[in-house]
Amino acid sequence: MNLIDILNQANSFIWGPPLLALLVGTGILFSFKLGFLQITKLPLAAKLIFKSDNNCNGDISSFSALCTALAATVGTGNIVGVATAIKVGGPGALFWMWIAAFFGMATKYAEGVLAIKYRTKDENGQVSGGPMYYILNGLGKKYKPLAMFFAVSGILVALLGIGTFTQVNAITDSINGSFGIDPRLTGIALTLLVALVIFGGIKNISKVATTIVPFMSFTYISICLLILVSFADKIPATFLLIFSGAFNPTSAMGGFLGASVSMAIRNGIARGVFSNESGLGSAPIAAAAAKTNWPAQQGLVSMTGTFIDSLIICSLTGFSLILSGVWQGDTNGALMAQSAFASVLPVVGPLFLTLILSLFAFTTILGWSYYGERCFEFLFGTKGINGYRVVFVSMVLLGSFLKLEMIWIIADIVNALMAIPNLIALILLMPVVVSETNIYMDYLKSNKGSSVSKEVI
Repeated sequence: MNLIDILNQANSFIWGPPLLALLVGTGILFSFKLGFLQITKLPLAAKLIFKSDNNCNGDISSFSALCTALAATVGTGNIVGVATAIKVGGPGALFWMWIAAFFGMATKYAEGVLAIKYRTKDENGQVSGGPMYYILNGLGKKYKPLAMFFAVSGILVALLGIGTFTQVNAITDSINGSFGIDPRLTGIALTLLVALVIFGGIKNISKVATTIVPFMSFTYISICLLILVSFADKIPATFLLIFSGAFNPTSAMGGFLGASVSMAIRNGIARGVFSNESGLGSAPIAAAAAKTNWPAQQGLVSMTGTFIDSLIICSLTGFSLILSGVWQGDTNGALMAQSAFASVLPVVGPLFLTLILSLFAFTTILGWSYYGERCFEFLFGTKGINGYRVVFVSMVLLGSFLKLEMIWIIADIVNALMAIPNLIALILLMPVVVSETNIYMDYLKSNKGSSVSKEVI
């Protein structure tokens, strides 16, 4: 038995029914407790994205915090992750990604609420927040081992999972496929760019994210819509394929080997979580830096991240892959997506995707460098942060030398380790989330949404 076989067994065990049930179940529980807030308050959440009060506590605007969180979530998971899910689980995997995303919006809301409620400041005066702080400050010191477990897992995800290897591999493979550039040369150039940005801290990272994320998202969405228009006659059949594949085995066709319902569920939910990170505990680390004194307000803004990431961008990726028929071929990952783009834009399509995928992955690396840094600061203080940054940059360079299959398995395993303590904390702190929600909604009713300065409790 080789290393990949061992990792595959470990991955299958960790991402078994218990964790999948915990992830989706937490979202279902919050959805009912909050009156399906992801539907009723989505218009309000959209309005709040661009609302910023510089008089409030925090380091960056709510919009910058959202862009930083989206920078970390909108990455290879939206392209390579969706392609992998559909390749292994069939079109039905996309349906289970939708389910995970819908209920994940409620989970992401709760994470945003608790991030503001229990945030603090480090020795340098920089805001620190996230699951490790709402576990420690919300549940008490007896839960410190759980907070430390989350922080260690967060560092592992940053260094070995979403933060480096998967993103670097996607960039180097895509650029090599489009331009024939040696992955090692791309890896060196990428490492230098990452180093230039992350040593400037959260404000530098948020500036880059706020500039790149809206541009790359708009460009990618536009091209995907062009594919949908080109294959408009196949859209009804595609929906049928997605829904039937979600509950019935998908038979083999072309280069596709067929998939069971359990494969569709597991890959859809696992890749959905990998993409939108709802329940993972990463987004609240960025949300904690937002300039707002209302926990529920930032919770609503955070919730839109999952909507944008999964219900819009991932859906468009999935439709593009299925409508163009490339999911049945022999390609996988970024190459599958390139084939879909080439179906409507034969020459420039793959080049556009290479650019977009590189930007997606680059901003994800930046976002996760910050997440890992805050986890490191929680465990060791601020003195070793530059040392952490050096290690992170080194892992970016290493990522260009690893194989795709092993990278995704490692990423899945460390993601699960990070999600478990966060989900436990969310469930235990549910009364706090509900209370803060009621306080904010009562305020909106009585003051008709006018701005107010509120001290953090």
